[in-house]
Amino acid sequence: MTDASTRTVQLATDFIGKGDPLGWFEELYATANGDPTTVPWARLTPHPLFVEWLNQHSLVGKTAIVIGCGLGDDAEELAKRGMEVTAFDISETAIAWCKKRFPDSSVNYQVADLFQLALGKFDFVLESYTIQAMPPELRAQAIPKIAELVAESGQLLVICLGREPEQPLATVPFPLTKIELSGFTQAGLHEVKFEDLNEPETVRRWRVQYQG
Repeated sequence: MTDASTRTVQLATDFIGKGDPLGWFEELYATANGDPTTVPWARLTPHPLFVEWLNQHSLVGKTAIVIGCGLGDDAEELAKRGMEVTAFDISETAIAWCKKRFPDSSVNYQVADLFQLALGKFDFVLESYTIQAMPPELRAQAIPKIAELVAESGQLLVICLGREPEQPLATVPFPLTKIELSGFTQAGLHEVKFEDLNEPETVRRWRVQYQG
């Protein structure tokens, strides 16, 4: 585990332990002091599993929202491909960082809490590695909130770490089970495609497409 990952796990554990399971995101970005190497998921490029999917789907002219956008690379990729993009993060520092990185961006960056959103519905919704940063009891509430963002006939793409139900949860990230993901269909979405992508084989990465 890298120093950045160790620090992240400790922050998340501390904040979850004191009943503030989302507060550690702002703390992580704020104490990074502008250094992306201290943010474990900050690639400074769009996620390759997302780019691979985008290369097979045309979304030009459609509306999109990116959940927990971090430093903005996935949102910028969508905008570059001709979408009208909204991206939000609960961390004020993360959003300020996005605006500094992309001063001329067309993306509508907002500081927002998933559980208090009033942003409407979108043709495309991206959830990449955000739910798994929440403890199980919280993501059970997050999944239907995400489903609410999907317009009729819209699409949701979920990229996450996966696990079997009998595998224990230790620390952040908390990989999801297929049972947990079924919350999206229970919320009214239809599963279009489920991909189990092991990269490497010891890590289960799932990419799941849903439709409204």
